[in-house]
Amino acid sequence: MTTSVIIRNIVGIFLLWGISCTEAVVPSEHESGNADIIVYGGTSAAIIAAVEGVQSGKSVIVVSPDKHLGGMTSGGLGFTDTGNKAVIGGLSRDFYHRLWQHYNTDEAWKWQARSEYGNKGQGTPAIDGENRTMWIFEPHVAEAVYEDLVRDFHLQVDRDEWLDREQGVQKENGRIISIRTLSGKTYTGKMFIDATYEGDLMAAAGVPYDVGRESEDTYGEEWNGVQTGVLHHGHWFKTDISPYKIPGDPSSGLVYGVSAAYPGDKGAGDDKVQAYCFRTCMTNHEANRLPFPRPEGYDSTKYELLGRVFDAGWKEWFNKFDLIPNHKTDTNNHGPFSSDNIGMNYDYPEASYERRKEIIAEHEQYQKGLLYYVANDPRVPDDIQTEMQTWGLAKDEFIDNGNWPHQIYVRESRRMIGDFVMTENELLKRRETPRPVGMGSYTMDSHNVQRYIKPDGYVQNEGDIGVSTNGPYSISYGSLIPKKEDCENLLVPVCVSSSHIAYGSIRMEPVFMILGQSAAAAAGLAIDKDIAVQDVDYEELKSDLLAKGQVLIAD
Repeated sequence: MTTSVIIRNIVGIFLLWGISCTEAVVPSEHESGNADIIVYGGTSAAIIAAVEGVQSGKSVIVVSPDKHLGGMTSGGLGFTDTGNKAVIGGLSRDFYHRLWQHYNTDEAWKWQARSEYGNKGQGTPAIDGENRTMWIFEPHVAEAVYEDLVRDFHLQVDRDEWLDREQGVQKENGRIISIRTLSGKTYTGKMFIDATYEGDLMAAAGVPYDVGRESEDTYGEEWNGVQTGVLHHGHWFKTDISPYKIPGDPSSGLVYGVSAAYPGDKGAGDDKVQAYCFRTCMTNHEANRLPFPRPEGYDSTKYELLGRVFDAGWKEWFNKFDLIPNHKTDTNNHGPFSSDNIGMNYDYPEASYERRKEIIAEHEQYQKGLLYYVANDPRVPDDIQTEMQTWGLAKDEFIDNGNWPHQIYVRESRRMIGDFVMTENELLKRRETPRPVGMGSYTMDSHNVQRYIKPDGYVQNEGDIGVSTNGPYSISYGSLIPKKEDCENLLVPVCVSSSHIAYGSIRMEPVFMILGQSAAAAAGLAIDKDIAVQDVDYEELKSDLLAKGQVLIAD
């Protein structure tokens, strides 16, 4: 079967489902705090899981620490990392269809004529009329789609509710009975889904997990662990740049962002995580442009390395100003020194809520300062600065947060050690994946993890990896569930059971939505049979997922 046939079949299934979804039976009003399925999180996976739960006839409560729904999909990541779009099915594909419906109206094009939009996608056009999908979009539009899903499926979403991570999970006989939030609310359910980027419910429930990189020997992988000397993408120093305040003088101290610690032996494991940033939405359309503000506490010396990179002739500053509709961008990290605040997030996965807020604030100040620096500092080359001054934050995005994204890009946090661990060996098809419940296809991608001093005395970045999976791969049901002895009624579609390098591909937003639907479908079957999630009959789950348009294996 060809890719185009797969897409047509998926779209056909979706269209049939779309006709009937408005007639879906909505569960009767249930007591607040008590439902068949409790979904913890406000991410894209959380909302899709909730929709699947309702469509399966189950009562669902979304307990969301976030006020804004959709996580990174509505938080600035509008230039979707898709890989092979043919393997994005089910409710995930429905989401991108709903975006297409929006952009198929004249009202959607406020600042730009549709005919003027470049429509450049990744493999297929951003506006894929043939398959009725839209893959590149504005943040507020994505958030509106999630709010539409909440309205259309009458979802109960309790926002700004934060799990009590110390004493808020009640377990009996290997099952979660209830969770309690810091506000004092208690939510009782039959099944629980942790759809957060951090895996807080999973961790509080006593399920084992990893943080950082395994060694290459842990799972017999080539691309895990420390990657000193590996130079992928363009996110490394291509010229000799001194890390010292006075170039060449170690006694002068290090400039901001450089570690004096030994980076580790190649292939060795560590507890460090890849860098975070914000995916900023910029515009050069004057009527909608807010000049980059000077952040409180701005310190130009934090960007000394970037000044030296500019001095060396680097001209790639604008290479990841990826265009989305209405003269806006999804701007991502690019080059040796950019929006990734390398090495400043290691404690985030395990940190308290208060410490996480501090880390997020530090990243926001760093990145706002970076933008202000390039637009205003005399160190920046004239041609780059002149163009940068034509850009600014989009006034009509994130309007209740100073036009700054409400979600930091948590590229990786905790990863469950579950019933089955996905590794590069499954992604590269060296081994068959058991019990597939969805597919991924994006490059195994890790951003830089640390910035260190090489033996020759110059600075270098480490950890950036980009390895093709050579086509789509299946993701195992076992990676969504803990081992039975750890918990019998929890599913984890975001902090999945995976090695660091395999997670580098799995961690894409379309895949999180795919896995969110599959997790909720499995939860529904477990409820119907009154069994543990580990005992769900795979053939029954497979049949259910295929009927709902999920793609489980490649031809």
